[in-house]
Amino acid sequence: MPELPEVETTRRGIAPHVEGREIVEVIVRQASLRVPVPADLVERLIGARIGELARRAKYLLLPLSWPGAGEDGGTLLWHLGMSGSLRVARLGELPKKHDHLDLVLDDGAILRYHDPRRFGFVDWLAGSVEQDVRLARLGPEPLSESFDGERLFARSRGRRLAVKPFLMDNAVVVGVGNIYAAEALFLAGIDPRRAAGRISRERFDRLAAAVREVLAAAITQGGTTLRDFVGGTGEPGYFKQRLNVYGRDGQPCRRCGAELRLVTLGQRASVFCGHCQT
Repeated sequence: MPELPEVETTRRGIAPHVEGREIVEVIVRQASLRVPVPADLVERLIGARIGELARRAKYLLLPLSWPGAGEDGGTLLWHLGMSGSLRVARLGELPKKHDHLDLVLDDGAILRYHDPRRFGFVDWLAGSVEQDVRLARLGPEPLSESFDGERLFARSRGRRLAVKPFLMDNAVVVGVGNIYAAEALFLAGIDPRRAAGRISRERFDRLAAAVREVLAAAITQGGTTLRDFVGGTGEPGYFKQRLNVYGRDGQPCRRCGAELRLVTLGQRASVFCGHCQT
């Protein structure tokens, strides 16, 4: 599933090819996505100019404007779901199976959406992005100044929930998926089963720093695939660093050699080192 680093890599990959371009044609091949493609989307988008792409959590935001309409146009909200990807194609490049939607731009480029499982969606926001129900209650971005150990400590007081699902709660902080939570907890030396409310401020400081380190590394890794967004698969490189714990249950810990253990927390598999993580 595309997580925050993969979505950020997607944003960086397609931005130079679509920002400032005018949409001259919209082709919808499959409207039955997780959220059905709005019936009037084609009519809305023709003639719109794409502004500076943004990302909020795992949502891509494409601001649009029209000549003479000022800056208050609207926003195309894109979510890649479990298997979605975006790539830049060219006129004459035939669509592949599961290529559901094209935005044809004025320079001949095509922003093409591919989604085998159809769990992603494209939606139209006419009003303020911040007021949309899907975005309004999201926590801070993990690489922003508003995310730190103090916030984690304050939000965790009195919580009996294990720290790993606590860290994966988008109301606490966005974009810390299963892989990144497991790896960050290992770097911080924290047992994922420990109740969030029993973790000290000092340890949360270490955990916040570990989250930033893991996500920044994953984005850097994805950056090596930016060229693939043009005429390629459109799928960013997933976290390719040598993983310490995720997916390694039963194998020796890279740090101490102890056998890594597998537990289930919040219906998600969690691997950790019982010696290094306390």
